Amino acid sequence: MDASDSALYATLMREAPAGFAFFDTGQRCRRANDALASLFGVAPGDLAGRRPAEVLPEDVATAFEAALRKVLAEDQPLEVDLTVLLRVEDVPPPAESGDGTSAVPRQADPADPGSGQTSLETGQTAGQAVPPPGGPAGSPSAADGGSSASGAGSGSPDGGSGGSGSSGGSAVAANAGAPGRNAGAGTANGEREETAAGGRVLGGDTPGVHGTESLEERTLACTWLPSHAADGKLLGVVLTALDVTERRRAEEVIRRKEQRYRSLVEASSQVVWVASPSGGVIDDAPEWRSITGQTPGDYAVGGWLAVVHPEDRPRIEAIWRESVEDNRVFETGYRIRTKSGTYRHFDVRAVPIWQGDTVIEWVGANTDVTGQREAEEMRGRLTEQLSAAALRTARLQQATSMLAEALTVSQVVQVITEVGRSAIGADYSAVALLDDDKLRLSIVAPSAPVDAPDRDAPGRPTSRDDIKVSDQTVMSVAVRESRPFLAEHPDSLRLQLGRDETGLFTQHTEERAWVGLPLLAAGAPIGALRFSFTRPREITEEERVFLEALAGQCALAVERALLFEREHKTAEELQRSLLPSDLPQLPGMQLAARYNPATRHVQVGGDWYDVFRLPDDRLAVAVGDVMGKGVLAAAGMGRVRNALRALALNDPRPAAVLAGLDRLFSATEDEEQFTTVAYAVIDPETGRGAFSNAGHPPPLLISPDTPARVSNLEPGTPLGWPSQRQQTSFSIETSNTVVFYSDGLVENRRRGVDAGLEELVSHAADAPPEVVGDPERLVDFLVDRMLAGYEQVDDVTVLALHVPPKSA
Repeated sequence: MDASDSALYATLMREAPAGFAFFDTGQRCRRANDALASLFGVAPGDLAGRRPAEVLPEDVATAFEAALRKVLAEDQPLEVDLTVLLRVEDVPPPAESGDGTSAVPRQADPADPGSGQTSLETGQTAGQAVPPPGGPAGSPSAADGGSSASGAGSGSPDGGSGGSGSSGGSAVAANAGAPGRNAGAGTANGEREETAAGGRVLGGDTPGVHGTESLEERTLACTWLPSHAADGKLLGVVLTALDVTERRRAEEVIRRKEQRYRSLVEASSQVVWVASPSGGVIDDAPEWRSITGQTPGDYAVGGWLAVVHPEDRPRIEAIWRESVEDNRVFETGYRIRTKSGTYRHFDVRAVPIWQGDTVIEWVGANTDVTGQREAEEMRGRLTEQLSAAALRTARLQQATSMLAEALTVSQVVQVITEVGRSAIGADYSAVALLDDDKLRLSIVAPSAPVDAPDRDAPGRPTSRDDIKVSDQTVMSVAVRESRPFLAEHPDSLRLQLGRDETGLFTQHTEERAWVGLPLLAAGAPIGALRFSFTRPREITEEERVFLEALAGQCALAVERALLFEREHKTAEELQRSLLPSDLPQLPGMQLAARYNPATRHVQVGGDWYDVFRLPDDRLAVAVGDVMGKGVLAAAGMGRVRNALRALALNDPRPAAVLAGLDRLFSATEDEEQFTTVAYAVIDPETGRGAFSNAGHPPPLLISPDTPARVSNLEPGTPLGWPSQRQQTSFSIETSNTVVFYSDGLVENRRRGVDAGLEELVSHAADAPPEVVGDPERLVDFLVDRMLAGYEQVDDVTVLALHVPPKSA
């Protein structure tokens, strides 16, 4: 051999992770590398010239010799997996070596094929003998027939310590890929110490080393190759042996996972298909085709998508395309055409299979959920039938609740319109009320949102102002006969009325079905309710019962609304009659007032103001608020206003007037009555006056020289809560303004009194000079700014007194 062949041979014998050996035709080992010897815990020299039975454990030797006989007899290669029990010795922590370095064994890592050798890291390479001082490094191995450290202590010719170690079993590599190299040195008594991957081979007692032996089952992949001379003569057999234990275990884990996966799929009746990373077909799916009736060729071309229901396919293709592009789970449901031509429901979940950072395929699991879908549909139908009565009851309760909140007839009509649309799908609704003479029905328009631009929106009746009860119309018949009128289609309407309702609801020419219901109060009709539909509509008996109950609730709501409107109108007229029709015109003082009732359809309150001249030409100014709403509050306001005027004409001093009102309240008013008053007497010529407050919000003071502010005087107690009334002198200077107001200006549901007072002062400070100098503009400015963005839920009263600059 040339130098390269010799180097290759030497390296393979010493460094190769696989075991190599050559057996002659007599089954004797002629050459063996370190890795093979370390697999069985023997030295290469122990194998030289010996048959397997002389060196190896009985079961291993039997398998070796059987393989050798077969290959020699048949002259054919043989591959077998050999499972053996080998002894492994666990190594305790190492001690420090004699030269001061640590002898650290590198333990085998089952996950790392290259870490399966344990060697003493003392600066020498595992598998090499430690040369004597001054001696050459890297002496020939025993496999080459030379003398080596591993061979020096391998045992005596009669088997010695080495023989006992091999015949009784020894440690083996814990990892198939670990290089089987020995690093050892002869001991003083001829015993040997060997290092094998995964443990330390102990041929005898080693001083300072105490380990625990264990047997481990290992799998060796053995290949037996017949070796021939140049003339073809059979010279022997070459053995290669590799520890594949971990690989076989990993393969077994994968096999078991696949088996579990298939068992789960079969048990769950799932049908699986596989797709390429781009979503195309790569494997056949016989189970899928057995359901769909596709041929292998059909499936190869169209795949699973080809049998998806045409109505589902665009959606499924889009979802599938997005999932493939984004490499995210594809999960949905679809219908597929079966081989019988029918369609069944399937749920699918397909996941990408990753290899590193790359998707290598998709696996989709399909579950037939047709029975589930059909059961759900049946349950849905049963639930719909069983819950229909409960649903109608709930709708009626909802309608009753909404009608209870409606204060006016227009609001009632608005609620009925919404209920008709949501409960029975009516396209148009109308409510008509009987006039006092009971001869005509007047259509009531529903209330519309403030910002609604179109009063003729769908559902809003567009009709004549009234209908004669004697006419042949849906509502007239319902009122005359005090029973529901039903017309399921135009022919039915003409049959019952003798004509169409053409011209009555001019913009409802598309009506195709009608319902008329009388509104009865104490058994007598007060109006009628009308629903219409743009398509023929059959009213079921259950719906008819619901509509009659709805009409009854509507009649009650209309009665309440009519009563409220009458009371509201009376209270509003009474309240306005008690307010001054105009304010005194004074040369040295300008006055302006505003009274804004609360948002429409809310009961009027007890806010009021009054300005009148006293006998001595002074001016009396009062602003008050009587607790409560409606006629009672308006009446209470009238009593307080009249009493204040009478007391002021007798003794105009503010403290005296409020004290007199306290006595009046104690004698005539209920203890629960709560009334506040701010009262002032002013000399218009000088601007001087006196002021007293009975629990009313403090007046606002605006001056061109100082920031706007509210008075910090103690307000005192409300009327009826007697206390020592105090009065304060003040003076309104030229160009100054005093603003009196009620709590409705500064307080509402979303804003407290303190925050409202701060906003009032802020807005007054922002008022331009031309606004401050004009009381009419100032009160509008303050009202607009303070109410902007808030719902007005209380009356607002504002009274401003301004002293203009004196003209030259």
